[in-house]
Amino acid sequence: MTESTRTSALASRHRALGSELEDWNGMGTAWSYSSNPNDEHDAVRDAAGLFDMSPLKKVFLRGKDAQSVANHVISRDLSKIAAGHSTYGAVLTDAGTVCDDAIVANNGNDEWMLCHGSGESMQRITESAEGKNVSVEFDDDLHNISVQGPKALGLLDAHTNINLGKLAYFDHAACELFGHACRLSRTGYSGERGYEVLASAATVGDIWDQLLGHGKDEGVMPCSFAALDKVRVEAALLFFGYDMTAEHFPTEVGLGFTLSKSSDYRGKAAALAHKGKERFTMAGISIAHDDALVGGEALHIGDKQIGVLNSPAYSHRLNKSLALVHIETAANKAGQTLQVFGESGQYEAVVEAIPFFDPKKLRTHA
Repeated sequence: MTESTRTSALASRHRALGSELEDWNGMGTAWSYSSNPNDEHDAVRDAAGLFDMSPLKKVFLRGKDAQSVANHVISRDLSKIAAGHSTYGAVLTDAGTVCDDAIVANNGNDEWMLCHGSGESMQRITESAEGKNVSVEFDDDLHNISVQGPKALGLLDAHTNINLGKLAYFDHAACELFGHACRLSRTGYSGERGYEVLASAATVGDIWDQLLGHGKDEGVMPCSFAALDKVRVEAALLFFGYDMTAEHFPTEVGLGFTLSKSSDYRGKAAALAHKGKERFTMAGISIAHDDALVGGEALHIGDKQIGVLNSPAYSHRLNKSLALVHIETAANKAGQTLQVFGESGQYEAVVEAIPFFDPKKLRTHA
């Protein structure tokens, strides 16, 4: 097991809930609790779930060249992102493949924050910042509680000093929550309307406790990454290292929409040149099985392998074994049947339209 070098200020709370704090992105992470992940899944869909997303790394760029540096790292046109707004994009290699994904937020006054996972964002930022008028700071004191679900707005809005209901999707604002300075961002990783609370290590514990205390009677509960995997697969949201790696081009993994044609970022020409030359595309399948598969299984039509299974999850709410997969473009059509071959056996599967859950994304954009 990889040894963690970073520690969440919420670690003792996770241990009390039964987590052994397995490593992700260098930090001990609540991959599971003593509670049933299906109950946690239900909380996210019916009430609200609290996830400690502090393992995500927050990097601040400050100075006259902050925007141009951020724009060279992310595949979006940041000239279109005003203060108080943010965007999601791909971080590319010089060869145009995906080495990370990130949310980039414009905090105003020549300050941008890039929030990323386990890929190479920091290396790319450092390269792009060389010789520029910009400071780069990885802030590991800044923690992140993700509050996801239909009751998230009411829970948070009752205890903050801003009108949270007016905060649009992917907008963010500095505010107070339970009297603590923080930043609230209308973002998440669940397929629900949700918010992320960015707060210091000194205050994040009280915010966590207050949210659970005030939300307990409403069905709000702490949620592990086991539940996060269920809701994000239902919503067809990608996880770097599983659904995309530095071997993949953006248009192969469903990230073609992030490729701006109007800005200058690393790997742009190579990524755009690969459009129409995809070796495979991302898809979703349901499997005739009563449990989640492992991941890495081969996908076949007849004797021919046409893809690989990347992210499996069993949804008790949809009563289906689901997976995000890479398959040949010709096979990526709803209703296409195929076979899944793995160590545990052979299964029939069918390609489904994605997202599996809330296909029109009415809940996240409510």
